[in-house]
Amino acid sequence: MRHRIFALLAALSSTVILAACSRVAPIITSVNDAETARMGVMTGTTGETIAMTRFPKADLKHFDDIVDAIGALKAGQLDAVLTGYPAALQSTKRNRDLTLVQEKLSTENTSIGIRKGNIELLTHVDRILSELKADGTLADMSRRWLKSDLSPYEEVDIRLPSTGTPLRVGVSATREPFNFVDANGRITGHDAELSRRIGEKLGRPVEFQNMKFTALIPALQTGKIDIIITGMSATPERAKKIDFTQRYYELHQVLLVRSALAIESSETSFGKKLVESFEINILKEHRYLLLFEGLKNTIIISIFSAVFGTLLGALVCFLRMSRTAFLRTPANVFIDVLRGTPVLVLLMLIFYVVFASVDVSPVAVSVVAFGLNFAAYSAEIFRSGIEGVDKGQTEAGISMGFSRTQTFLNIVLPQMIQRVLPVYKGEFISLVKMTSVVGYIAVHDLTKASDIIRSRTFDAFFPLVMVAVLYFMVSWLFIRLLSLIELKTDPKRRRQGRVSP
Repeated sequence: MRHRIFALLAALSSTVILAACSRVAPIITSVNDAETARMGVMTGTTGETIAMTRFPKADLKHFDDIVDAIGALKAGQLDAVLTGYPAALQSTKRNRDLTLVQEKLSTENTSIGIRKGNIELLTHVDRILSELKADGTLADMSRRWLKSDLSPYEEVDIRLPSTGTPLRVGVSATREPFNFVDANGRITGHDAELSRRIGEKLGRPVEFQNMKFTALIPALQTGKIDIIITGMSATPERAKKIDFTQRYYELHQVLLVRSALAIESSETSFGKKLVESFEINILKEHRYLLLFEGLKNTIIISIFSAVFGTLLGALVCFLRMSRTAFLRTPANVFIDVLRGTPVLVLLMLIFYVVFASVDVSPVAVSVVAFGLNFAAYSAEIFRSGIEGVDKGQTEAGISMGFSRTQTFLNIVLPQMIQRVLPVYKGEFISLVKMTSVVGYIAVHDLTKASDIIRSRTFDAFFPLVMVAVLYFMVSWLFIRLLSLIELKTDPKRRRQGRVSP
C-alpha cells in the first residue's frame, strides 16, 4: 500500500513538473493576444504604469533595466516586453528571433530633466530646444539616429569648449539609440549628441555620468548631476520631483515579442551559438576593453576598501574592547548600524547624502562605503581572534617584563592573525562580489561593463558568464594570496607546506 502511495505521488509530481516545463508560449501578433502573457516591464517607467492598466490579467515581471527584460524574453522566460519603440526596434536588429507588435500603446513626451529651482538652466535649455526645432536640427538628428530601416547611424562632430564649468549630464548608456557606448568607449547616440549641442550653445564642456536609470532622479536632486538627457518621459509623478523642459521627442510604447520561428524551432547548434556570442560580445567593437576597464575598477575598489576597512576595523576593535564605556559604546553602535545596513543602501546614502555637495570621485565613494561595511565585520573578527588567545599568555608576558603593548605585538597578535585569517579571507571575497552594485553611482565596474555590452547585443547569456568567470578568477587570485599569508603565520602548516584553497 505504501509503495502504491509513493508511486502515485511520484506520478503526480512528474505530471506537474512536465506541465510546468512544457508550457506552450503563446504566439502574440496583436495587443489582444497579450492579455494573459508573461510581460516584462522596466521599474519606474511609464511602460510599467501602462502594463498594469492595460493588461491587468498579465503576469508582470519588473526589471531594473530593460536589457534584462529583453534577455529574459530571448531565454523564453517572458512572452512579451513593453518598452519604447526605438529600443524595441534596435533589439530586433540584433535578434532575428524578436519582432514587434506594431500597435502603439501610448504616446509620451520625452523631455530633459532639470533640478527644481534651477530656473536659469531650465530657461536656457528650453530656448536652445526651440532653436534646434526651428532650424531643423532636431529633425535631422532623428533622421540620423532614430532610423526605422535600421541603417547605420550618422554621427556628426561637435566641438565643445575645453574650459569652463562642465555640464554634468546624467545618462543611462544602455538605452540605444538614445545613449550607448560605442566601439571607442565613448557615450554616443541621439541624446548624447543633443547633450553636446546644448553644451556647445551654453559654452560649457560636457561630462557624462553613466548610472542606473533609477538612480538618475536622486542624483539630480542631490546635485551630483546638472541635467538628465536619456530618453526620459515627463510623467506627473516625476514632475513632482524635478522640472522638465519642452518635448524634444515623441515616444511610443510598443510590445516586443518572440517571433513564431523562434518559438517553434532553434536550428543553430550550441557550439555555433557560442562562437557567434564570443565574437559579438567580446571581439566586435573591441568590447573586451569594456571588461578590462571594469575589471580594473573592481580590483581597485576591492583592494583599497579592504585596506581602509582593515585599519578602521582594527581601531573599532580597540574601542570595542575598551573598559571605558565612553569608547566602547560608539564602537558597538558603529558595528550594529553598519552590519544592519545593506551595502547598496549605505553606498547610495554616502554618495547622495554625505557627499551630496562635494565633487568627489564615485570610485572614492565606493571605497569609503565598502570600507566602512568591511570595518564593521573586521572589528568583530579581530575581537573574536584576540579573545581566543588564552589570557594566561598575556599575564605570562607581563610577568616576564614585557609591557602590555609588547605583549600584544609579540605574543597575542601573531596568534590572533593565525586564528582570524580563514574567516577574514571569506569576508574579503564577499567584499569583492559586493562591489557589483557600484554601477548605481556611475562606476564602470565588471557588472556595469556587462550591462553596457548586453545593451548593444541583447545577449543575456554570454556577457554574464564572462563576468562570472572574471569574478571567479579575481576571487581565486585573492584567495591564493591570502592563503600564502596564512601559510606564513602557521608554523605547523608551513612545515607541512600546505596552503588551503
